[in-house]
Amino acid sequence: MSQQDDGLFREVEEELRRERLEKIWKDYGTFFIAGAVAIVLGVLGYKYWESQRISAAYDSGARYEAALRQMADKKDVEAQQDFDKLATDGSGGYRALALLQLAGAQYRDGKRADALKTFERLATDGQADSVLRGFATLQAAGLRLNDADFAELENRLTPLMAEGAPWRYSARELLGLAAFRAGKFTDARALLTPLFVEQEVPESIATRAQIIMAEIAAGELAASGKKADTAEPAAPAAGEKAADEAKPAAVAPAAENADQSSAATPTPSEGATSPSEPAKKD
Repeated sequence: MSQQDDGLFREVEEELRRERLEKIWKDYGTFFIAGAVAIVLGVLGYKYWESQRISAAYDSGARYEAALRQMADKKDVEAQQDFDKLATDGSGGYRALALLQLAGAQYRDGKRADALKTFERLATDGQADSVLRGFATLQAAGLRLNDADFAELENRLTPLMAEGAPWRYSARELLGLAAFRAGKFTDARALLTPLFVEQEVPESIATRAQIIMAEIAAGELAASGKKADTAEPAAPAAGEKAADEAKPAAVAPAAENADQSSAATPTPSEGATSPSEPAKKD
C-alpha cells in the first residue's frame, strides 16, 4: 500500500511540473527563442566583422608594401598618391604609417606647408597609436619653429613633456631651443639643463643641449662685455694720458643670429618612419 501511495504522489508531482513548464513556455517561450536567435546572430556578426578586419588589414599591408616599392624605385609621385589614398581608407596602423611616409615625402620635396598639414592630421587622429601621434606633434612643432612664437610652441610641446612620455626629451630640447631663440634664457636653462644631467637622455640630445647652453653663456658674456665698453669712461687724472686704444668690440650674442643655432634645430627625419629612439619609460 505504501509503494502504491508513493507512485501516486510521484505521478501527481510530475503532472504538476509538466503543467508549470507548459505555462512558462506559453508565457515566455517567444522571448527564449528571440534571445537564442540574438546570441547566434551576434556570434555570426562578430566572426564576420573579425574576418573583414583581418582581410582589410592584409589588403592595407599589401598596398603599403607596394607604395614603399614605388618609392624605392624613385616613383615618388605614384608613391605619394598611394600613401595619400591609404591614409584615407586604410585600416589600423597602416593609415598612420602612410601619413608619416606621405609627410616625409612632402618635406623632402620642399612642400613644408603640406608636410605640416599631414603631420597635424596624424597628430589629431584619435584612432592612431599614441606614440605616432606624439611623434607627429613633435615634427609639426619643428616645422613651425621658424614661424611660430614661443607661446604657440609651448602649447604644442608641453603635453609631450609629461613624466614617462616617450618623446619628453625631444620635446624639451625643441622647446628649449625655441626659448633660446626667443631670448628667454632663463626658460631655456630650465628646460635644457636636465637634458645633460639625467642619464636616460640620449647622447645626441644631451650634446645638442650643451651646445645651446654654451651659446647662451657666450651670448651673456658678450652682452656684459659690450655693456662695460659702452659705459662712460672716467675723466683721466691730471698728468695722465687717456688710453689711446679703444677696447675691442664685443662679439655679438649667438641669439642675435638665429641661423647659427640651426644645427641644433630638429627637422623631420627622412620618410618620417625612422625617428630617433623615444626616451625610455621610467
